[in-house]
Amino acid sequence: MQIDITGHHVDVTQALRAYVTEKMQKLIRHSDQVISIRVILNVEKLQQLAEASVNVGGQTLFAKFTAPDMYASIDGLVDKLDRQVRRRKDRFTNHQHTRPEPLSSEG
Repeated sequence: MQIDITGHHVDVTQALRAYVTEKMQKLIRHSDQVISIRVILNVEKLQQLAEASVNVGGQTLFAKFTAPDMYASIDGLVDKLDRQVRRRKDRFTNHQHTRPEPLSSEG
């Protein structure tokens, strides 16, 4: 799995890079189909914005989160992405069940 981390108007320090990588491991635990993750960290006036695109099995999931602290925005972003990954996995597994027998109409 590949994680690409970029920053707009912010230096992506080694600590931030390690924090993002550690938090994104949560997504990998919930789905083994995660191919790549692209994270953009941005500072706009007093707001810290984190956004990410996750390529999961041919589908792209996107989320963004804004908070006054960069670490809080990364946490919120990972929570949103984790919900999307789990929902996708649940839908996939729910559709794999066999179809019920059709009701016979006695006419």
